Amino acid sequence: MDDLIKILKELHPEVDFESCTTLIDDKILDSFDIVTVISEINEEFDVVIPAEEIVPENFNSAKALYALIKKIEDED
Repeated sequence: MDDLIKILKELHPEVDFESCTTLIDDKILDSFDIVTVISEINEEFDVVIPAEEIVPENFNSAKALYALIKKIEDED
C-alpha cells in the first residue's frame, strides 16, 4: 500500500490519499492522472489493469485501488 500511496502523492502531494474516498467523484484525479497511475502500477506491481476494471469505484480511493491490484495479482 505504501508504494501505491507514493505513486499517488507524486501526482497530488496535497491530497490525503489514506482517507480520501472521492478521488474520482470530486475530480481530484482526472483522466490523465488515471493513465499515469495505471502505467505506474504496471511498472511497480507488475500487473495489467484490464479495461473493464477502469471504473470510478476502483479509483475513488487508494484502498479500492490497492484491493484491485491485489485481486489482479491473485488471479495471475
